[in-house]
Amino acid sequence: MPNRRHFLAGLAASSLTPLRGWASVGAPDYLAAALFPDGSYRLAGLDTGGDILFSLPLPARGHAAAAHPVNAQAVAFARRPGTFALVIDCATGTERTRLTAPQGRHFFGHGVFSPDGTRLFTTENDYEAGEGVIGIWDAADYRRLGEFPSGGVGPHDMRLMPDGQTLVIANGGIETHPDMGRTKLNLPTMQPRLSYLDLNGTVVEQVELPQTLHKNSIRHLAVRQDGLVAFAMQWQGDKAQHPPLLGLHRRGEAPRLLSAPDAEQSTLQGYAGSIAFSGDGEAVAITCPRGNALHRFDVESGLLTGAFPLEDVCGLGSGPTGFVFTTGTGIVGELTSEVQISARPDCQWDNHLIPIRPAA
Repeated sequence: MPNRRHFLAGLAASSLTPLRGWASVGAPDYLAAALFPDGSYRLAGLDTGGDILFSLPLPARGHAAAAHPVNAQAVAFARRPGTFALVIDCATGTERTRLTAPQGRHFFGHGVFSPDGTRLFTTENDYEAGEGVIGIWDAADYRRLGEFPSGGVGPHDMRLMPDGQTLVIANGGIETHPDMGRTKLNLPTMQPRLSYLDLNGTVVEQVELPQTLHKNSIRHLAVRQDGLVAFAMQWQGDKAQHPPLLGLHRRGEAPRLLSAPDAEQSTLQGYAGSIAFSGDGEAVAITCPRGNALHRFDVESGLLTGAFPLEDVCGLGSGPTGFVFTTGTGIVGELTSEVQISARPDCQWDNHLIPIRPAA
C-alpha cells in the first residue's frame, strides 16, 4: 500500500540507533483500526498528515485501542461483543500477549491505562447480570487483577481525567447479550449515565440525562485538559425526533446539551460516532457517519459553527490547529477553518482515531 513512510518491518530491519518508547516507531500521533485491500484487519499508527508509520494484523475487526503512556505498546480491542484484546509491541511488530475476557464477560471495545502505565482498565459486560464492569489488568504481564462495577449498564468508552485519579465512563444504558448478537434488550427502560469513579472503583459522581432523553445512549467521550468532558450520544427512540447528540459536563454541574438547527440535526439519523475537542480546546466536534457529516460547535456559546459533508466519516481526534478525521472511504483529513484532505491510503478506516500522548 503506497505511502511516504516505511512500514514497521522496514524500520525494524534498518540500522538506525534504537529509540525509546513511541519515538522508536516514528512517534505516531494516533492509532486506528482499518480493513486493508487484502481482506486483513490491522491496527495502524498514523501521524497528523495521514502517513501510516506501521500497521499490524488483528484476528478480526477492531474497534478502538489504548496506547501505553510510555512504552511503544498498544492494546487493540475487538468490536463489541468481542472477547479478545491484543497487546502489541509496536517496536517489533509482534503480539506480546492476548487478553481474553473472563467467562460471562465481553469487551466493549475501549480501555485506558493508569497514568504510570502499570494497570489497564477495560470496559466490559457482565451479560448474565446485565451490568457493566471495569476489568483491571496488570500491565507488566497482563494478568487480570479483578474488576469493579462501572456504575451503570453497557459501559462503552472510558477516559482518564486530568487529575490522574478518576475514570469517566460512558454507561450507554443498553443491555445486550452475546447470544442475541447486537440486539438491544431493554430500550423501554434504558438509563444512560455518565459515571465518575476513582481507580479503586468508588463512584464519586453520577450524571443522568432528563427522563425525556432516557433513550439517548451515551457512547463516546473526550476530555479537555481542564477537566471538561464532552460526550457523544446515539438515539434509540422515535426516529421522527432529532434530539441533541453532543453533551458537555463539568464535575458538580448539570450537563449542557448542544444541538444543530433542525435542518442540519434532522439529517444525522440520531447517531454520533466519535467526539473530540480541537487542539486549542475552544471547539468540540462530533462525526455522524450515518448522516455523512461532521459537526463543529463553539464550546463557550454552544453554537454550531460548521456542518461539513463527509462520506462515512467517523474517526476523530484533536489536531494541532483543529481536528483530524478518518473515513470509511480511506480518507485522512484535517479540519481547521475548512476541510483539507491529507491522505487517501488504500484502506477503510474503522470507528475511532485514538490519540497517543507519549511521556515527555
